[in-house]
Amino acid sequence: MNTYPIIETQHLTKSYGGTPRVDHINLAVQQGEIFGFLGPNGAGKTTTLKMLLGLIQPTKGSVKVFGKELRNNRRFILNQTGSLIESPSYYGHLTGLENLRVMQRLRSLPAKNIDKVLKIVRLDNHKHKPARQYSLGMKQRLGLAMALLAFPSLLILDEPTNGLDPAGIGEIRELIQSLPAQYGMTILVSSHLLSEIEQIATSVGIISEGKLLFQGTMAALQAQNQAAIHFQTHDPAMAVKVLAAHGYRPRILEQLLVFGAMQDSEVARINEILVSSQISVSRIEAFKKSLEDIFLDLTGKERSL
Repeated sequence: MNTYPIIETQHLTKSYGGTPRVDHINLAVQQGEIFGFLGPNGAGKTTTLKMLLGLIQPTKGSVKVFGKELRNNRRFILNQTGSLIESPSYYGHLTGLENLRVMQRLRSLPAKNIDKVLKIVRLDNHKHKPARQYSLGMKQRLGLAMALLAFPSLLILDEPTNGLDPAGIGEIRELIQSLPAQYGMTILVSSHLLSEIEQIATSVGIISEGKLLFQGTMAALQAQNQAAIHFQTHDPAMAVKVLAAHGYRPRILEQLLVFGAMQDSEVARINEILVSSQISVSRIEAFKKSLEDIFLDLTGKERSL
């Protein structure tokens, strides 16, 4: 396995009219990862991905892919990279098969790759249908087939489930999850659909207003949030007074007593204090935030629109 990140940026910045859209981002994507690039709409995700592919030039900073500087090795890097940015490009009057043949010939790829990718994206039964007659989900899968045609080492996908129905989202999710193990691919996938990234990503980066707020494994992100303990009582205000005499300082949230993470023995002790003080406890719950809650805390944005 390579010792260097597959993707590495240093202080990557893109400004328009003096206003940074991407602001000094240091990304590191390791080999074999599914790296989820999360952010609200307009956060700078697509601008970042375009810079990784050399589609737009950074205002400052550097991009390395496969350990090589992008500016001096773009052809080498792109020969090993597949991408789907914003929306699929295709010739509407050509069939799915014909669109893939155009791409195959332009890139001098083996013809057998066409049948392989059609099966992978489940378009083999629709390959003779004009692309303009495809549903939105089928068009998205055709774009994925084009991105996969060279069986690249790196796959960059920008909102690949955008506009799809739940069944289509599930299909794309399953496909993305299968690629690293089956074909040794590293995948960078951007999304504002947080629940989708939570299900597929091994690592995650969170961007908001052009700034990278978090980067690490999904486990590390979840570890930032220790479980809180909630007590439901018939008289929260009185419960707070009683517990204060024993050194506890819970806060009240929606008529619940909220404590930080604690051992089971301490939970039992608090319950004993309340019951012995004639304050009935009707429920004790451990509450842990979802990835969406953590994301909202970090960005201060609505979860997904």
